[in-house]
Amino acid sequence: MTNIISQNNQSIPLSMIVKGPQIPSGKVKVSGAKNAATRMMAASMLTNDIVYLLNFPTELVDVRHKSRFIEALSGKINFDKKSSLASFDCSKLKPKILGNYDFPIRTTYLLAAGQLLREGKAFIPYPGGCNLGTRKYDLHIMVWETLGCKVLEKENYIEITGTLSGADIYFPISTVGGTENALLCASIAKGKTRIYNSYVTPEVQNLIDLLILMGAKITVRGNSLIEIEGVSSLRGATIKVIPDRIEALTWIIFAAISQGNILVENVPFNLMEIPLLHLKNSGLDFFANSNSIWVSKDSIPDSGLQPFEVACGTHPGIISDMQPFYVLLALHSKGRSLVIDYRYPERTAYLEQLSQIYPNSMEWKEGKISINCNTKPIGGSVISTDLRGSMALLLAGLIAHGETHIDKIQMALRGYDCLEEKLNGLGIKTNIN
Repeated sequence: MTNIISQNNQSIPLSMIVKGPQIPSGKVKVSGAKNAATRMMAASMLTNDIVYLLNFPTELVDVRHKSRFIEALSGKINFDKKSSLASFDCSKLKPKILGNYDFPIRTTYLLAAGQLLREGKAFIPYPGGCNLGTRKYDLHIMVWETLGCKVLEKENYIEITGTLSGADIYFPISTVGGTENALLCASIAKGKTRIYNSYVTPEVQNLIDLLILMGAKITVRGNSLIEIEGVSSLRGATIKVIPDRIEALTWIIFAAISQGNILVENVPFNLMEIPLLHLKNSGLDFFANSNSIWVSKDSIPDSGLQPFEVACGTHPGIISDMQPFYVLLALHSKGRSLVIDYRYPERTAYLEQLSQIYPNSMEWKEGKISINCNTKPIGGSVISTDLRGSMALLLAGLIAHGETHIDKIQMALRGYDCLEEKLNGLGIKTNIN
């Protein structure tokens, strides 16, 4: 996957060609969660000591882009792919204006706190990543300004200056990114900060656990209030990145819709009880032990998978990132299913592409997707629109009859560690160019 980034550090659009149907067989190990690992990288910028992250997804495209930025500010990063270990040494990190701000990741705002700590100024790229409708960065500007900083939106970057001082932060809506940004900034701010209407997902809790190990004084009260007493300096730490619950669900559903034979290892059962319950209710009879799930052809009842209704919202339920995979499951269930998304109702762009593989099988409007299982998947040419939608297109192409050409496949590589290797381990043949 090193060919994702060219020598001049520009992102290169890639495509994948797959021929189906292919039936997967083998085992796959779930990697560390993207939405925790990339946030912990930002936390490592808050100390001059070394931070070690275990179970780290070293090959993610988002990880590599964020690494480029930290290294451009003189941070030192080492990845050990074999042991899934990452180490971060930001003792020499220094804020500076870069000549190139092409860093196509959503969470660039998390890169501000580590710079503000050192010189009271930060220069960060504009947020990129997936287009899932209205996902602006006004709440992040509010965080910085509430904590005493001035924000200027320059042509190629955002400039934040000032000394972080504790204050009460009121989010008008619960926000993962806003909570993460506020946590990082408040941990090193002078004085006490309260974050109201915060959103503590498992990945945010993983970040909090790391910050506490580093010496931050953080208390979570109830479901939506976080209190932080800022400290003048943080220390190094070692922590394990939690397994990626979205990746685990991806492989389970791939096995179900392909009627393949997959042993999914390193499944975070405690983080996905409700999503797994919905799979059981659809008729998927998977076998589970303490940390693995096995899905085979025998997991599908003779009557087939049953239609269902799910609502995507917040943890501990089915989160919006899981939506495309329940749509795929519905496309292989008997009857009419309904998928509703309260969190990101505008997450529908990928459906136009998916309907090229499953023609006349879906109808949708903002927040509501109706699915009928009335056609077999056929190969075609599709374009990725977002990370999870891209992966859904790939899985659909693998079980479709004929050849499928998936453009901008790097969208999927942003969130699935060692994707080609894992597919090869399941006997799946792909061609990236």
